Parts: sequence; C-alpha cells; structure tokens
Amino acid sequence: MKHNKEVKISYWAAHLTTVVSVTLVLLIIGLIALISVSASTETRRLRERLEVSVVMADSVSDASAEQLAAAVKTKTFAHDVKVISKDAALKQWKNDTGEDLEALFGVNPLSPEVSFSVTADYGSEEALKKIDKELSSLPGVDTVVLPDSSMVESMNSNIEKFTIILGIIAIVMIVISFVLINNTVHLSIYARRFTIHTMQLVGATNSFIRAPYLGNNMLSGLIAGLIAAGVLGVALLLAPRSGFSEINDYVGWGLYGIVAGGIILIGILLCGLAALIATNRYLRKDYDGLFR
Repeated sequence: MKHNKEVKISYWAAHLTTVVSVTLVLLIIGLIALISVSASTETRRLRERLEVSVVMADSVSDASAEQLAAAVKTKTFAHDVKVISKDAALKQWKNDTGEDLEALFGVNPLSPEVSFSVTADYGSEEALKKIDKELSSLPGVDTVVLPDSSMVESMNSNIEKFTIILGIIAIVMIVISFVLINNTVHLSIYARRFTIHTMQLVGATNSFIRAPYLGNNMLSGLIAGLIAAGVLGVALLLAPRSGFSEINDYVGWGLYGIVAGGIILIGILLCGLAALIATNRYLRKDYDGLFR
C-alpha cells in the first residue's frame, strides 16, 4: 500500500502542472466550440424565420389552396406550411386596416394564401429565386411573395463573417494551445533527459523508452479533458439559474456530449503528440547535447 501511494504522489508531482495547463487551454477551446454550436443553431433559426407567401388567383377555392399546401409540404424547402383561407384573410385585413371589404364590395375579394417558412438550407437569395420560379409555374398561383432580398443577403453575409471569425479564433487557439502544451510537456521530459540517455546506454529501444512518457502524458491529457468537460457541464447546468434560461435551447446535452468528447480527444492527442516530439528530440541527442 505504501509503494502504491508513493507512485501516485510521484505521478501528480510530475504532471500536475501539465494537467492544470492543459485543462485551462481545453476550457477555452470548449467555450469557443460551444459558442460556435450556439451560433450555428441561431443561424438555422434565423433562416427558418424567412417566410414565403403564395397568393392564389381570385377563382381558386380554399379546397384548392389546401391541395397546394399538401403539395408544398412534400418539398424539401418548406417548413411549417399553413393555409390562410379567404375568410381568414378577410378577417386579418379588417383587423389590420379596420376596413370591411365584404361590405364595401358585396363579396369577399381576397384570395386564399399558402404561407411557409423555408428550411435553413434554402435561406439564400438564389435559393429563394428558385422557389419563386417553381411555385409561380403551378396552376392557380397568382403571386409568390418573397422576403426582402437585401435583408436575406445582409443576414447571410453577417452569419458568414461571424462563422469565419469564430473559425479563425478556434484555429489560433488550437495552435496556441499546442505551443503551450508542447512547452509544458517538454519541460517535464527535459527533467528526465539523463534518464532517457541512460536507458539508451543499457540497450533500451526507442519505442520502449517512449512508451511511459507517451502513456503518462496522454493520461494527463485525458484527465485534463475530463476536468474541462466537467466544468463546462456544470456551467451549462448552472446557467439557467444565473439568468441564462435560453442556453439549453441553443446547446442541448447531445451537442454538449459531442463537444466534451472532442476536447477530451484533443487533450489526449495534443499531449501525446507533444510527448512524442519531446522524447524524439532527446533520443537523437548525444551526451554533450543534453546540456544545451
């Protein structure tokens, strides 16, 4: 029991700095990933709020509008399809303007409409034009009313810029994190460079020498990843109680699981790669080179 306790203390004494440093880096990477996920979710929501209205000809009945709505529901571009009957359109007009068109003209002059929001993949000006062309050719359709094109393009441009900025930040953070992790791991292996050289002198193979350093540092990456994932998970649990009640609408636990698994894997791979580079460096050095 005493021997096991000494080994455990020895491991933490040697790798505590690595674990703490990697945990902090992985937390930042995890936060960027969660922000990216939230931005992607909000992007889809914004695009799916774009609404298209199909105004039918005067002679078209409500039943024909229902048939058109059924056909539109089968299209990949349509989401949340609904029919506005002649009576519903007349009631809406009266509520909006205060005018009773039926009393004015003797009949209901309005036509039924089919409205729907587009799916996220069709939230661009070019895609909306294709939808307009397809629906306008259908019998009984008088006009297809599309969202304002300038608004659509402005929205998509802003989303694209935000995505690029987040991507650049993520790449920069991964590069910085690798440099920090590499330096931390390098220092821990630097303290054992003479042990590595001694093992070479007694005939140990390079793979045999590397194995414990790779294993210990990959374990450090795993522990750091688990701690970072745990901190992010606790933050998501506490966020609704801290005034961020909508956070779960943007980041579900399924997406959190993907992000958590990703940062754990990144921690293991970055620490393993850093250990591999550092051990190979000292495996190639002669005795005099160990002092430089």
